[in-house]
Amino acid sequence: MDKVKWIEQPDGYLNKIPSLQFILVTILFALWAIAASLNDILITQFKAVFSLSDFATAFVQSAFYGGYFVIAIPASIFIKKNSYKLAIIAGLAAFSLGCFLFFPASRLVTYQIFLFAIFVEAIGLSFLETSANAYSSLLGPRKSATVRLNISQTMNAMGDIIGILLGKYLIFTDGNLKEEMASMSKEAAEQFGQKALARTLVPYKYVLIVLIVMIILFAITKFPSGKPEAKQNEKSATFLETVKYLLKRKRYWKGVGAQFVYIGVQTGVWSFTMRLALEMFPQFNERFVANFMLYSYICFFIGRFLASYLLSKYSETKVLMIYSLIGTVLIFYITFVPNITAIYAAIGVSLVFGPCWPTIFARTLEIVDDKRHTETASAFIVMAIVGGAIIPMIQGLLSDITNMQFSFLLPAIGMTIVFIYFLSEFEFDKKHLKN
Repeated sequence: MDKVKWIEQPDGYLNKIPSLQFILVTILFALWAIAASLNDILITQFKAVFSLSDFATAFVQSAFYGGYFVIAIPASIFIKKNSYKLAIIAGLAAFSLGCFLFFPASRLVTYQIFLFAIFVEAIGLSFLETSANAYSSLLGPRKSATVRLNISQTMNAMGDIIGILLGKYLIFTDGNLKEEMASMSKEAAEQFGQKALARTLVPYKYVLIVLIVMIILFAITKFPSGKPEAKQNEKSATFLETVKYLLKRKRYWKGVGAQFVYIGVQTGVWSFTMRLALEMFPQFNERFVANFMLYSYICFFIGRFLASYLLSKYSETKVLMIYSLIGTVLIFYITFVPNITAIYAAIGVSLVFGPCWPTIFARTLEIVDDKRHTETASAFIVMAIVGGAIIPMIQGLLSDITNMQFSFLLPAIGMTIVFIYFLSEFEFDKKHLKN
């Protein structure tokens, strides 16, 4: 085993970044992004095969992000009692089980079983996100925690791109699935739908192989604890003590609320971009509109990469305030302009999504100055990801009542709230002379 080349500080941070360990943790960000972007593919595929409403298709995201919400606190307790490394291995194992469950789900041809598989998958991802978001920020000096987390989140964008490419070429075909099934007899359509569902398994075979390799790598690699040193005669905080501590910090809960709204906005836009293109332009097919998501994720990667540079040079709240203002304008444009440029706006808005999640996460966790509460505080922020379950579901219902394009009014309002959050944080930084 290699000699440890880092020194753990009393607050849990390190004196330097351990390269191998940071790379392995950063790869996790790509893995859960692959799962999330495949959900956008599944929504489009399931709508045609199971003849679902837009409201019903949003249950894919509800199962996915609902799993995060339910497991985040148990995951934080697990981390507190064990280690970040063990929690990551447990998360990878549960993620693997969820992927495996897709195979019996495809044979049973039942939407509910697919939702259960997605929920189990999300349990593993909740362990990974609760661990990796906090752990990435801890794997190095405290002063560069936000920049480090943004670098890790850049791999999240790469995972999104990989996921959409897997879906485009391994799941979608050159035809329009809905139109093809509509022209068939009931029996023929059912058989055709079963074949379409069987194609959803192919990406998960490759994901399972990668997950097994990652479990082995984490098992054999030494990692720092990431835990602050306990002061003499100081006991670790109980869950109730942490809750009481956090309840006194209004800025912390404002950050949690902003995270809830932001992830709902991002998920809503990404979940329904392909549906918007198919509704506005019926001549398009699923494989073609998958390109729009590919371009969105490329924009997401560019925006996050650019943000990592800007955040190292300028005030993070100033950068994010401008990003979220641009995002607000673009989503309102999607809502009210009835031509192809609305699709381009849906693609372009991903440029400004990149730094929102990691910056809100790092700023909110930074408020927790007593590091005995880090794991639970991190879990509450991860629980805010349930916004990705609730807001797209409401957007889908709004689409069923009106139309898909007008339903983007909901994420437009949400992005306005995110802008107001960063504006207030910018004012906070100016008041406290934070540069």
